[in-house]
Amino acid sequence: MPPDLHPAVLQAAVVLGLGLVSALLARTYRKPVFAWWTAAWTLYLLRLLAILAFVRTGAPVLLFWHQVLTGWSALALLGTALVFAERLVFRPWLLGVAAIPLAWAWVAMGQLDNVGLAAIPAAFFLAGATAHTGWVFLRYALATGSPGGGVLAGAYGLWALHHLDYPILRARGAWIPWGYYLDILLALAVGAGMLLLVADDLRRGIAALATVSRELAPGAARPRPALLDAILGQLLTLPSVRGAAYYRRDTGGALSCERGAGACEGWSGPFPDRVPFPFSATLRVPQGAGAAGALLIVGDARNPFAALDRRFLAALGEQIGTALDAATLQVGLAQRTRELERLQGLMVRQHEEERRRFARELHDESAQVLAAVKMELAVLHERLAPEDAVRLEDALALLSGGIRGIRAVARDLRPALLDDLGLVPALASLCADFRDRSGLDVVVAMPDPATLPKVSPEGELALFRALQEALANVARHADARSVRVRLVHAGDGLTLDVRDDGRGLAGSASPGTDGTAHVGLAGMRERVAALGGDVVVAGAEGGGAAVTVRLPLARPSA
Repeated sequence: MPPDLHPAVLQAAVVLGLGLVSALLARTYRKPVFAWWTAAWTLYLLRLLAILAFVRTGAPVLLFWHQVLTGWSALALLGTALVFAERLVFRPWLLGVAAIPLAWAWVAMGQLDNVGLAAIPAAFFLAGATAHTGWVFLRYALATGSPGGGVLAGAYGLWALHHLDYPILRARGAWIPWGYYLDILLALAVGAGMLLLVADDLRRGIAALATVSRELAPGAARPRPALLDAILGQLLTLPSVRGAAYYRRDTGGALSCERGAGACEGWSGPFPDRVPFPFSATLRVPQGAGAAGALLIVGDARNPFAALDRRFLAALGEQIGTALDAATLQVGLAQRTRELERLQGLMVRQHEEERRRFARELHDESAQVLAAVKMELAVLHERLAPEDAVRLEDALALLSGGIRGIRAVARDLRPALLDDLGLVPALASLCADFRDRSGLDVVVAMPDPATLPKVSPEGELALFRALQEALANVARHADARSVRVRLVHAGDGLTLDVRDDGRGLAGSASPGTDGTAHVGLAGMRERVAALGGDVVVAGAEGGGAAVTVRLPLARPSA
């Protein structure tokens, strides 16, 4: 082998390695651009082998195929650039373009006597294809800031200039062996740019993955529209992304735009057949039982998921679909919760209305009737003989006890104190009555009624019933010596705190939350929850139990 062909052999070995790298990338990432790169490197390698064989043998057919392979290498480079820019649309007439290098090689070898003259069009065609490829990557680098795109743009631009010297210097032997070494350096630069491009794609894809997943992290649940706005808004922060839209599959199976952001804001209707942007990416989003939506991203550079594995994208789509399903369920749950709260409030009001009616009937009818009977018996008592009057006195005493019992039941059913005195005096009176009946030491701390904000009738009744139930539980279960009752106005709510120094809680730290809960505490919770408040039952410091009732002054709107 002549010594000046050693650099050509080295160049062929380098191009072979780059072709294998491209093939590996094509197999790994399943992207058409790497398949076209593999074809370009393969054709370029065959071109080098053809010229090497021609130098060794001098066979004119090898020079013919060298010319053909030069044209095909240029076409493969053009295909690489068009595929990368997503502007290559297959047409049957494109197959005829592959015949142009064959026709020109036949003309150059059979009709032209000057080999240098024949090489000029081929060199310019190869240089033009290389320059166009460099221009495509330069636009990509400017749009995304991709280092890989910048390296490829520079390498292809310099290589295009280098191709132009072939008919002027290389054919005359002036560039041997330095022209080969320059080709090798430029080929290695293209290989480095390819690998950097893959790294860039992976970085951008992972950034896009993290950007979308950030809005899907566990935390406070959000309604579906807010979640979609957050996801689409995050996508707009990615480089070169101009807009994003989510398409939801309806009952008929068609996709229709549910939400858009950026350049896609205001979009409506079905999924577009053609997107009016140079680049787009579509992510399948499964939802529900087999139904699937689609997340569309449009921009000025190829999609940010270019190098991501399909399994990652499928997992991301499932994650988004799960989050959207959860948001939909949350909306339904919130509606059901509001409906249950409304029904619970209605039941409480009906319950109180029944208690009020029973109290009125007991007080106005039963108690009055018994009082009238007592008066008649008292008149009769005065007319009876002393020996008969003694027996009637026992009946009058029993009747008086019954009247007192009826009035006590009526008072418990509907606390007239609330209507007559107001919240604070009614609570204080309830504590005083409990002190007299139980004999316990009751310490009461209440705010000045003049400083207390207006409380709804339902709220006053809820606090009264809560204190009534808490004191009743102390008397029944606590075995306590003293009770502290405190009403506090803080912020936009009232807090009622009842603490005893008794035996404390047995079993559950929060009675009223399980199947063995006290019915009274459960009723207290329901009554307070219907008004947007909550009840906490826990052990008190130093022993005993504490019941804390928090009630907002303004009930949340349903």
